[in-house]
Amino acid sequence: MSRVIDKVDVICEYKADGSIIPMRFRLMNDDGVFEAYTIKGYRQLFRKDVYTTHDGVTVCSRDRVYECRVVILDMYRTVRLYFNCDKNSWRIAI
Repeated sequence: MSRVIDKVDVICEYKADGSIIPMRFRLMNDDGVFEAYTIKGYRQLFRKDVYTTHDGVTVCSRDRVYECRVVILDMYRTVRLYFNCDKNSWRIAI
């Protein structure tokens, strides 16, 4: 199971059709300092039912899930961003 952080800042681009493109995110490390990461690639995961992801996050059809590639410590890592449309909030699983 991954580490899930409930408070993450995300910069994204909204397209004319209403879709979202995540571009950057930042989160606070254990020392209380913000760290920013640029998303190098992403794909949106589509599913219509309520389910629990590998990270232990329960999502429904109104939530949007993105698998993103970022560079952390000179290595490519995959993280998942979760956008809750009802609360207008982001979560991340590292």
